[in-house]
Amino acid sequence: MSASMSLLTGAIVRGSVLGALRKLDPRQLVRTPVILCVEVVAALVTGQFAVDAARGGGDPAFTGQIVIWLWLTVLFANFAEALAEGRGKAQAEALRATRTTTMARRLRPGGGEDAVPAPDLRAGDVVVCEAGDLIPGDGEVAEGIASVDESAITGESAPVIRAAGGDRSGVTGGTRVLSDRIVVRITADPGHTFLDRMIGLVEGAVRQRTPNEIALSILLAGLTLVFVAVVGTLPPMADLAGTSLTLAVLASLFVALIPTTIGALLSAIGIAGMNRLVRRNVLATSGRAVEAAGDVSVLLLDKTGTITLGNRQAARFVPVAGVEARELAEAAQLASLADETPEGRSIVVLAKEAFGIRERELGDANARFVPFTAQTRMSGVDMNGRVLRKGAPDAIRHLVRDAGGTVPPDLDRQVEEVARDGATPIVVAADGRILGVVELRDILKEGIRERFAQLRAGGIRTVMITGDNPLTAAAIAAEAGVDDFLAEATPEAKLALIRAEQEKGQLVAMTGDGTNDAPALAQADVGVAMNAGTTAAKEAGNMVDLDSNPTKLIEVVEIGKQMLITRGALTTFSVANDVAKFFAIVPAMFVAAYPQLSDLDVLRLGSPQSAILSAVIFNALVIVLLVPLALRGVRVRTRSAAGLLRRNVLVYGLGGIIAPFAGIKLVDLVLSLLGYS
Repeated sequence: MSASMSLLTGAIVRGSVLGALRKLDPRQLVRTPVILCVEVVAALVTGQFAVDAARGGGDPAFTGQIVIWLWLTVLFANFAEALAEGRGKAQAEALRATRTTTMARRLRPGGGEDAVPAPDLRAGDVVVCEAGDLIPGDGEVAEGIASVDESAITGESAPVIRAAGGDRSGVTGGTRVLSDRIVVRITADPGHTFLDRMIGLVEGAVRQRTPNEIALSILLAGLTLVFVAVVGTLPPMADLAGTSLTLAVLASLFVALIPTTIGALLSAIGIAGMNRLVRRNVLATSGRAVEAAGDVSVLLLDKTGTITLGNRQAARFVPVAGVEARELAEAAQLASLADETPEGRSIVVLAKEAFGIRERELGDANARFVPFTAQTRMSGVDMNGRVLRKGAPDAIRHLVRDAGGTVPPDLDRQVEEVARDGATPIVVAADGRILGVVELRDILKEGIRERFAQLRAGGIRTVMITGDNPLTAAAIAAEAGVDDFLAEATPEAKLALIRAEQEKGQLVAMTGDGTNDAPALAQADVGVAMNAGTTAAKEAGNMVDLDSNPTKLIEVVEIGKQMLITRGALTTFSVANDVAKFFAIVPAMFVAAYPQLSDLDVLRLGSPQSAILSAVIFNALVIVLLVPLALRGVRVRTRSAAGLLRRNVLVYGLGGIIAPFAGIKLVDLVLSLLGYS
């Protein structure tokens, strides 16, 4: 899953060739009107060829070659779409390999267990899983906590923790419990799991054309009608010159001039965009969501785990007046020895690094550890008659005052300075006396500031969402380089922010994993839910990240942009290509009858027949040459909309003009060497 799939493997190519032949069915080609027109024209010319061959008239050698290349044009167009689908089917087979037919231990309502096959489970069933068991279906942990190996789904080898009652309660069928025991409530019926939806998605079974694709198809159909009129003006020109144009010549001109290139690649570009998401373990409910990601202008990102590493680290000890820094460090270390959180362990490490205070064994010190709770908002240890505590500033203040102590006058200033600097202040007290503040600092992810600068250059505004107070939030936002922030965020505040941005005409993307994120995920234009999150969050979003990595939202936006940029670039190339082919071919066909056209006949092709055949061959081959670009995607560069337009015009527009002149001339030279001029 997570490994990059080769663009052209033998098995995928062989399957795509057969798929291209199956797609000759007009009922399938109706989704691509331009290629359907080519097939109809190819069928007409084939019929004319058969009639001429039977009667011994016409030029069967020339018409026969035209027939071959017209059908190859259709097959090459079908091959592009079949190749994109083939890569998806290969991914689907890898996903199917993760399916299991394990026996599940379903709990009876009145007590006891029943052993049932996993496919027989239904939404609402409750199963128990212990160490070594495969989780039999998608669900939520209803009871317990366990380490789970999700590598079969995500490709990541590191185990994850799944627990009841939080935002990390979601589990996926086919993953394995590594430790402890959990009770799972099944949330999906067979055939409706995330795995089933992914398989259907990558196979193209549920892929719907996006609004932009539909609009572009209408434009291509309009251009096709324009070239019908253009080709229709050529027979009168030939009659005036005393010659006539056969059906094969007119058909060839028509096919060479209509936008076959983008018509052939349009569907492949969309499928490839969906496949790129799947290879990054993101499930999109529709191509519309991927397309919306490419147009996103506002990005809402959680601070913890997205902008920062998620684990605050102790940075320094700030003692109050009259207290030595070493005394503060010793008390903070003792209060943290039983604290297994990353923050607690970092205090122990900082005390050792700053003052050489070694970690001590408290087994013989009559120590009683006091764990952190949401009610007390503090933790610590009671040992040898001493009471050591660390916690939130207001909680420690109340503790000291209740014990008859006083709060140092400089404590408020220290707490405010630490918070204003973007850190979190933890106050330490010993025996009813406040000793000072430990500064816990959020560590920014490496390169995150540069990523935000790139997004800003691309016209995307970033907003950090955090529960921190406004002072802390402002400092972290400035350090990270985000454009704005929402502090002390509540579900209502997130929803209001999204609606306010959308009322301004902005497209908004956000991530979330909890039930309280569901309203905002549903409101956002692109809502990426974490697979480890709650069912409510996953159902509200239009994408699910199987890796549960909040930073994936940035990649999703980049993939969406790449799909739109690729479509725009190849459309520019195709339209320029068609215009250039007209000025490359038509003068060569009529220069003998109209010498005035000699100035426009820059290619000096061998003959009118060679010009026609060269154009048809080039028209077919250019599709094949552009297939890898359509599937891989145009490289995304940080540019404004105007910059992207200039790049498309200069690179793909100019390239679309030059390529036909060079390509048709090269094919004409080859035909001349083979004696077809």
